[in-house]
Amino acid sequence: MTATPPPPNAARKFFTVAQANSTLPLVKAVVADIVTLSQDVKDRQDRLREIRGRRGAGRKTSDAYSEEVQQMEDELEADVERIRGFVEELRRIGVELKDPLMGLVDFRSMMDGREVYLCWRHGENEVEFWHELDAGYSGRHSLLERAEH
Repeated sequence: MTATPPPPNAARKFFTVAQANSTLPLVKAVVADIVTLSQDVKDRQDRLREIRGRRGAGRKTSDAYSEEVQQMEDELEADVERIRGFVEELRRIGVELKDPLMGLVDFRSMMDGREVYLCWRHGENEVEFWHELDAGYSGRHSLLERAEH
């Protein structure tokens, strides 16, 4: 569950702030599913690592226990595939998922003749931030501050 790579140049979509905000009802719904499922998957992966560590420490387990672990692994794999489907849905919209646990997404945009990202995070009401392509979340700037200058 890593960030999605940007689409090839021919498939890149550029958004204005208004266009990005107009996609938010759908983006919010998809990202909410991603955040919830990603946290659940992470928790279960951590738990499975813990169980495997104990099993590797020489503790004997019954076949029933092994079957239960296998079932957990199969369910995890299915949920990871569901997340991939959600990420693909975002990609089709033109949105890049940057962090599935934070629900961080970027919308490619143009500002002063250069490519930038408009940035939105799960829980925010609308797209209010931007950053350079190589900056990331910590390099976010307020669109309001930019408009005031």
